[in-house]
Amino acid sequence: MGKVVEASDADFDMVTNSDEWVLVDFWAPWCGPCKMIAPVLEQIAGEREITIAKVNTDVNQLSPGKYGVRGIPNLILFRNGQLVDRMTGAMPKLGMDDWLDRHMA
Repeated sequence: MGKVVEASDADFDMVTNSDEWVLVDFWAPWCGPCKMIAPVLEQIAGEREITIAKVNTDVNQLSPGKYGVRGIPNLILFRNGQLVDRMTGAMPKLGMDDWLDRHMA
């Protein structure tokens, strides 16, 4: 199944190109909704062939800037290194599964 990794500005491109499907989670330690979706993302990694790449926006600001991240949590889905879709804000697991199913089916 999938995995959860920490990503930084330094290895962002390598991580997003490392697997067919990569879901980048831009988050921060002080963000309540980010904490709410963290266990959901762990579940998704356990159920799908996907890498969840967590980018802490407090210490990594180049990648969020490059992708125009304004609010967090901000999720960006990549396939083979190409941006497929993005979503801002917390969402229940069912909604996230539906969103991913539209692209990964």
